[in-house]
Amino acid sequence: MPFQKIEPDRVAESVITQIEQLILRGIIRPGERLPSERDLADRLGVSRPSLREAISSLQERGLLTTKANSGIFVEELLGAPFTPSLTELFSTHDEAVFDYISFRSDLEGMAAERAANLGSETDLKVIQAIFDKMQIAHDNKNSSEEASLDAQFHMAIIEASHNVFLLHMVRSMFEMLKRGVFYNRQIMFSRNTTRSALLDQHKAICNAIQNRNAKAARKAVEDHMGFIKTCMQEVKKAEANEEIAKLRLDHTNTI
Repeated sequence: MPFQKIEPDRVAESVITQIEQLILRGIIRPGERLPSERDLADRLGVSRPSLREAISSLQERGLLTTKANSGIFVEELLGAPFTPSLTELFSTHDEAVFDYISFRSDLEGMAAERAANLGSETDLKVIQAIFDKMQIAHDNKNSSEEASLDAQFHMAIIEASHNVFLLHMVRSMFEMLKRGVFYNRQIMFSRNTTRSALLDQHKAICNAIQNRNAKAARKAVEDHMGFIKTCMQEVKKAEANEEIAKLRLDHTNTI
């Protein structure tokens, strides 16, 4: 983990600042376990009492939590800004699905634009590496791996935008996406033609960012999200048609 040695003055405050920055910048994530007390003290170059003082302060402020016999973790609630009741409400109303897609289109279009302009060479290498893995998963017809890499690809773009508010907002949305609150990505990958189209769209996004063409990167994201919206509308329509067909069948069987 990317911890750095601490200067001797104001040790506990320096530890607090470093851990805060790692959480803020999304380098260590909600639910992630920190190294053991001994290991972390060694990495930071501080005494264990000073480390305990810093950890205690961060726990009081709700940034870290201790789990019995497990260790110290970044507080999971930092990645879940929506209450369980609101999340449940989202999951039971179709209009939330399409609002979510529109919201992602706006935010991720901006992020792709920023990534093309502000992303470092390392940021761009990460985005390319994830896309290359997506290509391999696609060729191997591993839809589950491809779907996982899909989320990683989009998060890599968010991270390359270098905006901490955008990072935490979108990361929280992806956590809900992983839990199937808005839609199941496996539905999107159920048809080979859809999978191929999605891969081509990700390639267009990747290429635009690699070429540092901010305008093209934003448009590629908007086209991608527009395609997802159309697919989901078709899924919802098919589901409604199936319900009507079942009613007709039930009625026919009673005649």
